Amino acid sequence: MTTLYIKNMVCDRCKMAVDHTLRNEGLHSTNVDLGEVNIEEDALSKEQRERLRNELEQLGFELLDDKRQQTINKIKNAIIQLVHYRDNNSTLNLSDYLSSELHQDYSALSKLFSEVEGKTIERYYIEQRVERVKELIKYDELSLTQIAWKMNYSSTAYLSSQFKSVTGMTPTQFKNLKENTRKALDKI
Repeated sequence: MTTLYIKNMVCDRCKMAVDHTLRNEGLHSTNVDLGEVNIEEDALSKEQRERLRNELEQLGFELLDDKRQQTINKIKNAIIQLVHYRDNNSTLNLSDYLSSELHQDYSALSKLFSEVEGKTIERYYIEQRVERVKELIKYDELSLTQIAWKMNYSSTAYLSSQFKSVTGMTPTQFKNLKENTRKALDKI
């Protein structure tokens, strides 16, 4: 069995696209998660790896070889999972969550992330939360108070303050925009 690390997998459709690409290349996946795929094959030939790399790049993914990039990708995927795909109404501390998910010391993860990405894990987490808030605002199903509660903000004022610091506008100003200014999760 071989584990492959793939950058820019941010949703279930990404997992389906990667799985489809693997099958087209004659590879047999046993598990496809965000950013990480297990295949039955023990190793890939250099030619197989290059073909797979090219096919994935055409879909906007990147096959990661560098251990540091693999760790960064795991951090990003864990945060995306927490913010976008789990009920974020949790009091779990971000550092505890990441340490638990990645089985590594948070200070080492934080240092690596800052060195490679040029911003802190906390900043990335805030940016992801704001993107999720943008999504919820655009759906127009919840009030700002309900969104603040759902996203585990201590208050609507704090959500608004953080939203404005990231986007330069208030949630209300964003809601009134006609064009969609949301970012793709892999572009944050």
